[in-house]
Amino acid sequence: MNGNANGARPVVVVGSGPTGLLLAGDLAAAGVPVTLVEKRPHRISNLSRAFAVHARTLEQLDARGLADQLEALGQPLERLGLFGRLTVDLAALPSRFNHVLVVPQYEVEKVLERRAAECGVEFRYETEATGLAQGPEDVTVQVRGPGGERESLRAAYAVGTDGMRSTVREAIGLPFPGRSVIRSVVLADVRLAERPGTLLTVNAVGDAFAFLAPFGDGYHRVIGWHRGRNVPDSEPLVLDEIKEITRLALGRDFGMHDARWMSRFHSDERQAPAYRVGRVFLAGDAAHVHTPAGGQGMNTGLQDAANLGWKLAAVLHGHADAGLLDTYQAERHPVGRSVLRSSGGLVRLAMAKRPWTLALRAGLTGVLDRVGPARRRAVGLITGIGYRYPAPRGAHRLTGARVPDVALAGGGRLYEALRGGRFVLVVPEGHAVGGGATRGDRLTVERWASGRRTALLVRPDGYAAWAADSVDGPAIEAALSAHVG
Repeated sequence: MNGNANGARPVVVVGSGPTGLLLAGDLAAAGVPVTLVEKRPHRISNLSRAFAVHARTLEQLDARGLADQLEALGQPLERLGLFGRLTVDLAALPSRFNHVLVVPQYEVEKVLERRAAECGVEFRYETEATGLAQGPEDVTVQVRGPGGERESLRAAYAVGTDGMRSTVREAIGLPFPGRSVIRSVVLADVRLAERPGTLLTVNAVGDAFAFLAPFGDGYHRVIGWHRGRNVPDSEPLVLDEIKEITRLALGRDFGMHDARWMSRFHSDERQAPAYRVGRVFLAGDAAHVHTPAGGQGMNTGLQDAANLGWKLAAVLHGHADAGLLDTYQAERHPVGRSVLRSSGGLVRLAMAKRPWTLALRAGLTGVLDRVGPARRRAVGLITGIGYRYPAPRGAHRLTGARVPDVALAGGGRLYEALRGGRFVLVVPEGHAVGGGATRGDRLTVERWASGRRTALLVRPDGYAAWAADSVDGPAIEAALSAHVG
């Protein structure tokens, strides 16, 4: 897809965090010219923010050939502790990635940036978006370059992935309702003289909460909070304060020393009422922010990008009607709302103090410990594999569901087949698909490795677009026409 005579790019993405990098890479890989605008200089900070990559995100990265690179850099966590009483074994996750990968955000960004560059993304660093205007056919993003020069970038669509204080969100007039949940949370990356007994250490005692996780380079991330220490984010932070909170919550400070980064922040719960206004979209922290409990922030943003990228590409290439873009709001906004609730609930229960909240926490822990379906539901929400998208009335039960990495005939697997960014149609062995050859640039046809008789059409983001319990040629052709184009 080429730009217009003025050299405008079909898509401008504002913000080069993980969400923006994945989205821009997906668009470029699909042949959509894309400009990525970032106000920071060209460097990836080694000051870690997010630290956990969940199973569903790893599946999405696997569909891009990136998961194994990150697996080699991080450390798998196969068990999750909850409230000091419940241990959840992730080995039973129905995923190739039956663990949480503990890896710093900057490693994720390195992998995504390299891929985006290889795919041809145009990077504009030290370039700040200052506003935008949109019409019926295009959107213009106003930017200020490194030397203060001003420029207008015209595109078919723009996406704001520029964080909690999103300039794009403000420019399209969307509020960001919500509130601060906890204040004066302290974070640091430190070295430890004593190694904790578990990969991930977390506990709350009285008014103190602390969390420790390794990054594999000799440093640990520590997150702490004390109910009685409610000070502004600008208040100076010293290592002794972090050590004291950790000792109160975990019993000892593990000999913390050599902090390479310390910060104080407040944790908000906010969500934009819409993820789209006209030709402008929001994704990641520009669309939703929530507490760090469960490590779902970066993961939710990356899955926003995985949902939006293929839809923009399909519309820009003329393979789908522009109405497809409305499904981004319908599918991702409820997920963002659910993450706000689950992460906020975890924080409130972790810091329970009143008798009734302590009783509620004990009761919930007991239910999760004894009731398998409830535990699987909770784990599915945290890891992302439990979400499904709305399906039309009367659709097959698989429609809208995440499709696991099933084995395919010839020794392959589904998420390898998804690496071309195409739809994948899986049919029984021996079944011919007449329209496959004419859609070769956007459809891959595969066969089940098992004797399964279902016909299944998988979207580029790994969710079922359509399914049928028996193979029917006209029905398959109708499904391909409706979804693939």
